[in-house]
Amino acid sequence: MSDKDIYSGLDQLGKQTGAPSSPDEAILERVPNPHPDTLYLARFVCPEFTSLCPVTNQPDFAHLVIDYAPGDWLVESKSLKLFLTGFRNHGGFHEDCTLRVGKDIADLLDPRWLRISGYWYPRGGIPIDVFWQTGNVPEGLYVPDTGVAPYRGRG
Repeated sequence: MSDKDIYSGLDQLGKQTGAPSSPDEAILERVPNPHPDTLYLARFVCPEFTSLCPVTNQPDFAHLVIDYAPGDWLVESKSLKLFLTGFRNHGGFHEDCTLRVGKDIADLLDPRWLRISGYWYPRGGIPIDVFWQTGNVPEGLYVPDTGVAPYRGRG
């Protein structure tokens, strides 16, 4: 089977696609992992993630780091970008948005391991950082630090 055949079933890759108005309208897609027998880490960083406060409807901003050890599937990156964009009009608390992203990806891929780190910028003077993972880090998997410093204000 050629690469073209593998990717022909995707709804978004290689096609003009508008941004979804919500994560519920977004279509997360996966592609076969060409190295399913190899333990490795893939990382996506979204330094400009936005959602809306469900109470005030004001924007909330986060720096997300998504690390996963693929099994049989990889997340298709364009679909992930569009999925994350769908949160811009979504009202949800920091914890809800972070876990929704992590769990939706984990449900789609059934990875060997996944971790999401959500570093939320302060609202009301308090930054909220949210972390979730699917289980223990597999033995032998190299997992670098997320590289995101804790919030230190202006000091």
